[in-house]
Amino acid sequence: MATDPRIGKVFDGRYLIERKLGAGGMADVYLAEDQELGRHVALKLLNARHAHDEQFVERFRREAQSAAGLNHPNIVSIFDRGYAEDTYYIAMEYLDGRTLKELIVRNGPTPIPIAIDYARQVLAAIAFAHRHGVVHRDIKPHNVVVGKDGRLKVTDFGIARSGASQMTEAGSIVGTAQYLSPEQARGAPVDPRSDVYSLGVVLYEMLTGQVPFTGDAPVEIAMKHLTAIPEPPSRLRPEVPHDLDAVVMRALAKDPDERYGSAEEMDADLARVARGVSVSEKTEEAMTHVLAGAGSSTAATIVARPRTVTAPPPYRPPSPYYEEVRPRRSSWPWLLGLLAAAIAAGAGYLLYQKIENLQRSTAPVAVPDVGGEVQRLAVQALKAQGFSVNVEKDSSETVPAGSVINQDPPGGSKVTRNSTVTITVSTGKPMVTLPDVRGLSLSDALVKLEALNLDPRPVQIYSSQPTGTVIGEAPKPGTQVVEHSPVRINVSRGVQTITVPDVTGQPYANAKSQLEGASFVVARKDESSEQPKGTVIASDPQPGVPAPKGSTVTLTVSSGPGTARVPDVTTKTQADAVQILRQSGFFPVVVKEAVTDPSQDGIVLKESPPPDAKAKQGSTVTITVGQLVATTAPASPTTTAPTTTGPTGATTAPAPTTSPVVTAPATTTTPTP
Repeated sequence: MATDPRIGKVFDGRYLIERKLGAGGMADVYLAEDQELGRHVALKLLNARHAHDEQFVERFRREAQSAAGLNHPNIVSIFDRGYAEDTYYIAMEYLDGRTLKELIVRNGPTPIPIAIDYARQVLAAIAFAHRHGVVHRDIKPHNVVVGKDGRLKVTDFGIARSGASQMTEAGSIVGTAQYLSPEQARGAPVDPRSDVYSLGVVLYEMLTGQVPFTGDAPVEIAMKHLTAIPEPPSRLRPEVPHDLDAVVMRALAKDPDERYGSAEEMDADLARVARGVSVSEKTEEAMTHVLAGAGSSTAATIVARPRTVTAPPPYRPPSPYYEEVRPRRSSWPWLLGLLAAAIAAGAGYLLYQKIENLQRSTAPVAVPDVGGEVQRLAVQALKAQGFSVNVEKDSSETVPAGSVINQDPPGGSKVTRNSTVTITVSTGKPMVTLPDVRGLSLSDALVKLEALNLDPRPVQIYSSQPTGTVIGEAPKPGTQVVEHSPVRINVSRGVQTITVPDVTGQPYANAKSQLEGASFVVARKDESSEQPKGTVIASDPQPGVPAPKGSTVTLTVSSGPGTARVPDVTTKTQADAVQILRQSGFFPVVVKEAVTDPSQDGIVLKESPPPDAKAKQGSTVTITVGQLVATTAPASPTTTAPTTTGPTGATTAPAPTTSPVVTAPATTTTPTP
């Protein structure tokens, strides 16, 4: 058997856990030493599988909150509560005793005086809770602990509510079926009278050893609370006084208005029964009304029962587990006489017992219904009736871990003693190990998860992985989860693309900020141009083109106009000079100058700026090109104007003057684009 890993360790830096006291469907309870205050406490820890379930956490929190505000000798004390080591906990008073259910299962019906005393102690507890506005809603012998000194403590306020409240939570009935009040079974609002009904069931069980209503399923039992009339306890145990019958039957009235109006009122009637005094007339009338639906013969029989008022045997506080201390005899003669009588009676009793055991061993008996009980109590109940028990384990969607799912033979079946009863105990909801579906296609991942009865929930996200590939899952692979649990799987929808904004013409700083705001990475490339220095003149990718989010956009930034060396084009023909200058990034301008030397005709005579000078690219370079003109001979002393060759090549002769004849070179300026 595996050792509990919590035992021997200090919880929340304060509580040294010594041993496990028990476990339920919602929490585990340990005996622990409070190292700060040096006392033992019962440490109740919410199960790991429920620590993140909001409904169970709320129920656990409500138990601590409800009980912590109730300081009463018959209510378990809450010392501390909180959240540590990934779970919620309650540190409460450690009760060295047994639950009332365990005692009933082990010992059968309770002695009548003790049953009255125990019922009155529970009434004192719930009356105090009712005065503080708390309705327990789950009064049952499992939640009543009997100490070795005979004092009772009411525990488990997990479904308690302040004031009148609805009985339904998350669409289900809250409480234990055998002890539900009719209004709880209907899902109607409850009040303190619901606790009175549940205590009536507990008192009935103490007196008879069984609950008034049983069935194969909780729904069947709930329906009996609504419709069936219980047998009076005296029909199952004749020594139950009539007045005690009346108290129980009034507490079990279907109509809350027919029941006791408060726990104090029921306690007053029980006090009368304990003194041998008649109960109130209202209680007698309520009993008659309750039995009215049980059949005329049954009702008549009960009502006509002799009204003899007898006080129950005097009550003495019990030693552990209902063992009473026998009084001592002070006289030797009496002792000798009793001894002789005892020997004779013992011999007869042994003979009788042998015959009785032989008969009982062959007589069929009813199998107790242990469906829904925790394993330990179910085994005790079956063994107490003489059955052997075979325990099997199976998972269940509805029955908490550790409780009985079903039994074979079923409850109520008649079989011989020493027969074997097989009970199937729940291991909790079916669990599966979450597989790793990362890297698979969406369709393959869905098939793999659904084959394990899991509920995949795909979520499309952008990523650099191929479209349709599973890139993540939650919970993590290898985690143990309950069947039908939701599993989130992240599926790649490819890389997210964004349209590149147009930032040309903007200053580089503004363009960079705009692109980074759109989730791009910016690179810079400088290039000379006619645009102002620092201005974006181009981008790659171009504006308006979709690009992956986070990709790089390269901006070409103007460094201003560039400079270059002016090439030497002197002695070149005009056409060659123009071509060379253009290739060097300059704008050539041609100026004509008249020459008489034919070798200079069409040849660049000079240039400005001069050769090898530095000039901005795109600036103007003026070249002077020779243009051949004819030489004019001396003439008679007449006045002749100079001849100028215009742009069109026409010769213009002005009017004659008296000046000497001068021959001037013809000059033509021709800009070359």
